[in-house]
Amino acid sequence: MTKRKTGALACVLGDMDLVRPLGLAGVRCAVVGPPGGASAHSRFTERLIPWEGGCDDALVDRLLRFGAAQPDKPVLYMEEDAQLLMVSRHRDRLAAVFRFALADVDLVETLVDKGRFQALAERLGLPVPRTRRLRPLPGSEAPELDLRYPVIVKPLTRRPPWDEIEGLGKAIRLEGPEDLRALWPRLIPVGIDLLAQELIPGPETRIESHHVYIDDAGAVAGEFTGRKIRTYPVDYGHSTALTITDIDGEGADVAALGREIAAGLGLTGVAKFDFKRDPDGRLHLLEINPRFNLWHHLGAVAGVNLPAIVHADLTGRPRPAPAKARPGACWCHISKDRMAARDSGVPMAHWLAWVARCEAKAITPDDPMPFLRPKLDRLLARFPAAPARPASPSRDWRTMKIALISDIHANLEALQATFDAMRAEGVERIVCLGDIVGYNTDAAACIALLRQAGAVCIAGNHDRAVTGAIGTEGFSGPAARAVDWTRRRLDE
Repeated sequence: MTKRKTGALACVLGDMDLVRPLGLAGVRCAVVGPPGGASAHSRFTERLIPWEGGCDDALVDRLLRFGAAQPDKPVLYMEEDAQLLMVSRHRDRLAAVFRFALADVDLVETLVDKGRFQALAERLGLPVPRTRRLRPLPGSEAPELDLRYPVIVKPLTRRPPWDEIEGLGKAIRLEGPEDLRALWPRLIPVGIDLLAQELIPGPETRIESHHVYIDDAGAVAGEFTGRKIRTYPVDYGHSTALTITDIDGEGADVAALGREIAAGLGLTGVAKFDFKRDPDGRLHLLEINPRFNLWHHLGAVAGVNLPAIVHADLTGRPRPAPAKARPGACWCHISKDRMAARDSGVPMAHWLAWVARCEAKAITPDDPMPFLRPKLDRLLARFPAAPARPASPSRDWRTMKIALISDIHANLEALQATFDAMRAEGVERIVCLGDIVGYNTDAAACIALLRQAGAVCIAGNHDRAVTGAIGTEGFSGPAARAVDWTRRRLDE
């Protein structure tokens, strides 16, 4: 249940995985981003600070103007490394008009740069995999590494040039020195330093994490643990499905080690400690991210809302009641996890059932527009207007009355009644979100009616099954028989 919105604004440099936990806690949000971005359409977004990208100095100036115009200092949240570095490097200026929870400036720089972090970890004796720095300069040859193969190669920071080498993946696996020699010519033109790191055996599901907010007094104000379910690409990819683990059970050693490392570093603010558990059960530290992240959406729906606790602390309000995150709660990135599940061999029906149960995801009944509006914008921009009533030639579709319909399932009488209601409401554009066919017998008539109205249509699973794009594995018996019957009738 969403609480009543009160208090200082949260100024969010991030997406819905940060806006939603704040909104659920009743915190008013001002989002920095493009007007067409998903977060701009959330019911939790009270203000939009338009930003299409550019240099840090320009964004800092815009933030300073916004913050100075507010009656109460907003709390600043940042979700990506680049945003974290920008705020940290301009913290003295931004602190005049914002409140924020940040680690020490030198520690932020060290934790974001994987090379500096590795040196710090080795100096402090932290349980990190053995690593060596790579400098693929013009005219150079691949070095002989004193590491145990296989190794992975990854960039020092999350930078676009890496995409030219690996695309969506975070790292490249090398089985032996010959693989490094073969890769080296591809690394030279990119012009960035890299790390080679001994591989910890096991799939991405062995990556576990500790999420914590440590207040200025050095006390743990909130924490939870979790584990990856899937990534895309499947190996060394970005998270697409996550779950909360029991901080008093399977996650107990993860939390204990995270707390110990945080205390040794003198870290305050929010942080995520990523570990990988080897086949013998030992935890190896992969990285520390001292910023907010997508996990905080999942933590909030599981009972530990770290962004809300930070907001309460920085605005002098009571913290949410202490709680333990509910094990088994799940998050997913729907479109990317569909591909991850496919590549992992998960049947579509099983995946759809899991997504339906997933508590933290992009589309929710109480705030659907961040998911739907960008997709509708893209769809409607591709189709000429075919309004249900005449419209002015200068009419902007963004101000039209649009009807969203779905799950017609060849029920002609219900569709005709819906058309009558849409005409009475003055609907000017119809968008069908899928499943025109299935179960009932008037598929052809329903298709014709929608086509005549110029409706924009997205294929649902029943529609795709009838066209042969997918099979009917996982469909119920009646649904599968309806698909076969409809396919034969439409073929006639």
